[in-house]
Amino acid sequence: MAGAMLHVLYLTGIAAFAASGVLAAHRARLDPFGGLVLAFAAAVSGGTLRDLILGRHPLYWTHDRLLLTVIAVTAVVTMVFLRYRELPRRSLMTVDAVGLAVVTVIGARAAIDAGVTPFAAVILAVLTGVTGEVIRDVLCGEFPPLLLREEVYATAALLGAVCYLVLDRLGTGPTTAAAVAASLVFAVRMGALHFGLHLPRLAQRPPA
Repeated sequence: MAGAMLHVLYLTGIAAFAASGVLAAHRARLDPFGGLVLAFAAAVSGGTLRDLILGRHPLYWTHDRLLLTVIAVTAVVTMVFLRYRELPRRSLMTVDAVGLAVVTVIGARAAIDAGVTPFAAVILAVLTGVTGEVIRDVLCGEFPPLLLREEVYATAALLGAVCYLVLDRLGTGPTTAAAVAASLVFAVRMGALHFGLHLPRLAQRPPA
């Protein structure tokens, strides 16, 4: 039962990232093919990097028809919806926060199952959560990506990953741990957006 719930949660996160890819393509005025490319890139990049680091072959999404179908259907539905209705400007951030929250904790679970050290599990969880956003922004021509623009983004993923590992060590069930950790990531990310919180810069920009 727990495994099935986690898979449903994972598909939800993947769908959120796919939708965020289409929303980013819409904002960048790309064509429908560009929307599909960004949807798949945003959805599978993080997990692909994680599996490559862990040496897992074949890559998880290459033999998961349901996952690929969810991405494709989400992308098409989102594109059709955008043809008839303009979404609020913060929709991309909200949908992206959902994807970040879910995919981060799923990345943490996969790293734990692979038997890596806790520190490595945190790194892999964060990479799983943020890589799709980086690839999406680069393909849209946004530089530096959102991740590198003083945003509380990877920090939210880091807190969620640590939370998940702590709850796992305490013996909390995987579904409960995932729900609590994902909620933390989402709350931190959306709270930072709502209150305009940013990380400090390494150095102030020199005057023009």
